Amino acid sequence: MDGPERFFSRKNTVDSISESESFQNGNYLEAVEALCRVTYRSMYVIDYQLKKFEYVSKNPLFLCGHSPLEVLEMGYDFYFKHVAPEDLEMLIKVNEVGFNFFDKSSPEDRKKFCFSYDFHLINENKEKILINHKLTPIFITEEGKIWKALCVVSLSPNTSAGNIILHKEGSPFIWKLNLAAEKWVEEEKVKLSERELQILRFYAQGLTINQIAENIFLAPDTVKFHRRKLFDKLNVKNITEALAYATNYKLI
Repeated sequence: MDGPERFFSRKNTVDSISESESFQNGNYLEAVEALCRVTYRSMYVIDYQLKKFEYVSKNPLFLCGHSPLEVLEMGYDFYFKHVAPEDLEMLIKVNEVGFNFFDKSSPEDRKKFCFSYDFHLINENKEKILINHKLTPIFITEEGKIWKALCVVSLSPNTSAGNIILHKEGSPFIWKLNLAAEKWVEEEKVKLSERELQILRFYAQGLTINQIAENIFLAPDTVKFHRRKLFDKLNVKNITEALAYATNYKLI
């Protein structure tokens, strides 16, 4: 075999699909589970018709000491048991305001949005952990309502709850929520130069300033200059915060 064909084994040549096999297309949770295995991310799926969780991954970050099956069975009761009381009302309000935003957007655009916010989980050791929660629609009904949504949980790069942001795929803007006023404020995304992106990528690979300088044929002091400009642009204090910001705001 030549070219791209070399990526495919003769032992796995698929010539046709039977009718029963084609039904696997409907079992989208297999794809979600595969994604969780590959990334080891903490994920779960919400079914808004049945008002319950449909899938919970095995990553322990979101589980708070429970098994995935236990969290699945608890459903929304999980929030009342493990979300810090001061954040619970915020979550309910965020949910309401978020759906109001979706309702005002066009149905064909709704799958393009990702909703991000931070809140505290109380784990099995009674410790508060600030997590970031991202939610995006999987299926939209013919009426344009969100039927099922994928949620991804990670440690928050921030220091306090809130930080409620909407991202839209392909848009140069983000929307930040002023929760007290229940008002979305549109902001233009930060634009990084190619040099700033290059330096961020090298830092993400674990390279030192001297190693980065060697790779891009600059003096270490010049790399430090670009790094200072990057910190000022992102309003962060160090490279860890810069990487977290760039990841959370989908800049790299």
